[in-house]
Amino acid sequence: MASRSEASTALPEPSKGLSGIVAADTTLSFIDGEKGILKYCGYGIDDLAASSSFEEVVCLLYDRSLPSRERLAGMRARIGAARVLPSEVKQVIEQLAGRTSPMSTLRTVVSALGHYESNVPLKELPPKALRLVGQIAAAVAMIHRLREGQAPIEANPERGHAADFLHMLLGREVTETQARALDLYLILLADHGFNASTFSGRVTAGTLANLHSAITSSVGTLSGPLHGGANEKAMEMIIKVGSPDNAAEWVAERIAAKKRIMGFGHRVYKVDDPRAPHLKASSRALWEERGDTTLFETSVAIEQAVKAAKPLITNVDFYSATLLYGLDIPTDLFTPLFAMSRVAGWTAHVLEQYGDNRLIRPRARYVGKADRTYVPLKQR
Repeated sequence: MASRSEASTALPEPSKGLSGIVAADTTLSFIDGEKGILKYCGYGIDDLAASSSFEEVVCLLYDRSLPSRERLAGMRARIGAARVLPSEVKQVIEQLAGRTSPMSTLRTVVSALGHYESNVPLKELPPKALRLVGQIAAAVAMIHRLREGQAPIEANPERGHAADFLHMLLGREVTETQARALDLYLILLADHGFNASTFSGRVTAGTLANLHSAITSSVGTLSGPLHGGANEKAMEMIIKVGSPDNAAEWVAERIAAKKRIMGFGHRVYKVDDPRAPHLKASSRALWEERGDTTLFETSVAIEQAVKAAKPLITNVDFYSATLLYGLDIPTDLFTPLFAMSRVAGWTAHVLEQYGDNRLIRPRARYVGKADRTYVPLKQR
């Protein structure tokens, strides 16, 4: 450890993981983890989940107000048009799909998309940012189709974002229940304060790097298993348990072995994640429509067993897992789907950072060896 005379010992104790540190003001989302409250621009997540659409939420995050019918129609049209990718970017996906993970390919695609955008003043950035909302969805669908040896399906800009994505991904018409389930998922994950991927995007934007560099940072950050991969692990767990009858014993064994149970606990929420009940209800409807609720009922049994044993909260990852799997989305696409939603918040935050920017530059406290004497190479 450093000696007491080191100048850096005058710095305060660091907050590991920046826990509890307020880094900036935002007008985008409000979180009260003690009470289980989440709001976008002042609107409660329960109301948005019940009555809104993803395109309307994008309007809200960009405008800080709910849109008129004309504004919403324009937003739907712009996002729809952006789901048609540049041919050069399609070539990038063709070269990478199946050779690396979907998130790695997506990160490269976001960076490549920046080459086909011109530099514009700040006031003209929102349309450029908005295109990424449509482009990421189209890229995820194409990545999956190609790695499965299937031909990509062109976007239909006239469709809603969720329904068109599912059609491009699965190659079939989807039910209203399925389209609404994905739309709900996109709404609920669109923004969430200064989470790791949002913060990394703002840090990059704070250097005045361009928009696509900032969103590439966000995608890279999301790819880590401690951030974007939690619902993938939760679904693997649910599949492994396999039946509601196995849940109590499996949970008891995990707790006895002091092993983590995915989908429970949160750095911010001290009560159940306010998004979880909406995902649970939608997931139930999906599996009932499929005619086999075994995996859903297994997830419910796991939740009940965990809560009977420990005071852990259910987070957004747990029931988002059964929802996405109920849509026939492979588990390794769960994190790209997260990016498809969160790009709305990422881009809104990057625009906010540009609008009132200061380089984000925290200090580090040196705790290494002090006052060392240099010895020339010949004497070592």
